[in-house]
Amino acid sequence: MDRLANLLGVAVLTASDRLRSAVERELAHGGSAPAALVHLQAYPGESLEELRRVLGVSQPAAVRVVNRLVAERLVERRAGPDRRTLALHLTAAGERAASELLSRRTQSLRSLLDVLEPGEQAALEPLLERLVAALADDRPQALRVCRLCDRRACTSAAGCPLDHTTETGR
Repeated sequence: MDRLANLLGVAVLTASDRLRSAVERELAHGGSAPAALVHLQAYPGESLEELRRVLGVSQPAAVRVVNRLVAERLVERRAGPDRRTLALHLTAAGERAASELLSRRTQSLRSLLDVLEPGEQAALEPLLERLVAALADDRPQALRVCRLCDRRACTSAAGCPLDHTTETGR
């Protein structure tokens, strides 16, 4: 069992390194900015506080991320549902950047799977679904876990393994 855990750790760390490299190369900076773009593409109109929770950063850090994305014309602030909040939306350039980030993310992760035969990949999928399903018990946790997730890939016929965290399955 220790060997299995070690192998998983090596694979996860390598996947993380490749994923980070792929998304940072596209956006020209890392940190929380890539996840902010991907999340706002899936959930346009989120408030700064909602985005902060998903990113798992402090309020000042979230402001810095949003300010940087606004300065790069990837995000815009609009009037929120009340007078106290602002809604964050991607610009057309932000939409393109988020889509390209997800494409590069997928390519980097597919390269890890390419060593497996199609049958092995098919056998791995339900095991990964079980692991992912156990990563979150509620919607805030699920949004944090999926902050760089390609939601279109998980809304196929099989559905998202984290659907159990919310009544709407978002």
